[in-house]
Amino acid sequence: QVNSLPAERIQEIQKAIELFSVGQGPAKTMEEASKRSYQFWDTQPVPKLGEVVSTHGPVEPDKDNIRQEPYSLPQGFIWDALDLGDRGVLKELYTLLNENYVEDDDNMFRFDYSPEFLLWALRPPGWLPQWHCGVRVVSSKKLVGFISAIPANIHIYDAEKKMVEINFLCVHKKLRSKRVTPVLIREITRRVHLEGIFQAVYTAGVVLPKPVGTCRYWHRSLNPRKLIEVKFSHLSRNMTMQRTMKLYRLPETPKTPGLRPMEHRDISAVHKLLTEYLKQFHLTPVMSQEEVEHWFLPQENIIDTFVVE
Repeated sequence: QVNSLPAERIQEIQKAIELFSVGQGPAKTMEEASKRSYQFWDTQPVPKLGEVVSTHGPVEPDKDNIRQEPYSLPQGFIWDALDLGDRGVLKELYTLLNENYVEDDDNMFRFDYSPEFLLWALRPPGWLPQWHCGVRVVSSKKLVGFISAIPANIHIYDAEKKMVEINFLCVHKKLRSKRVTPVLIREITRRVHLEGIFQAVYTAGVVLPKPVGTCRYWHRSLNPRKLIEVKFSHLSRNMTMQRTMKLYRLPETPKTPGLRPMEHRDISAVHKLLTEYLKQFHLTPVMSQEEVEHWFLPQENIIDTFVVE
């Protein structure tokens, strides 16, 4: 009897049914992805998941005739290029992402990017205001969608291309059924094309057509008790809380001699080291000294970088 169940339980059941009907959520592996259909991505200039790619180069040639007017949003919504220099607008973006951005599979945790972090991430050298692309409700002016692009020079095999990195694609939870996401992607693509850029890179925690690279990042639990209590982590097999805390405890002083925070005087040396290191890979960012300064110079609660002298 459904009527006798509490409202929360009914919502859980509905969510489970929805997930089951679309194939248990987004694909996390290539094997899972091969069984899915990608209605939107099949219309885009990207390789199909099963396609064997034997050459490298642009999927499509650069375009001459670029659409001048924005794409149409569902009725009741309008585009807005966000002025992140306005603290009120920045706070709106912070709130949208805080309440609606990437979650874990159990919907227990979301990224909490501070307004200062967002400014750092969205205004690197060469940023453009029209690439901070928002969607608002016409009647209330509430911010309900966002997508961004930032410039990036990318080295691919023996070529170097000016591209953009797409990030912070976010649609309010209540609008997920309105197909706003494909329109956001098409619109940021159009705005990037207007600047003479025709390729983009993006990352995702799920498999979409078609990955050209993977990147693993590592976590070190600094407060394992807290992380286990809030269910972010769990105790490993045959481990007690005390043993876990002892395992992850940091030494009193760094083990690496000469380790210290990066300073302004290190920018040139860091740029040189990074450029040399990246030469071993086929797909890499190409950074100027100005970009190295922006992305690596330590800023409190945003980025920490260490050098070994």
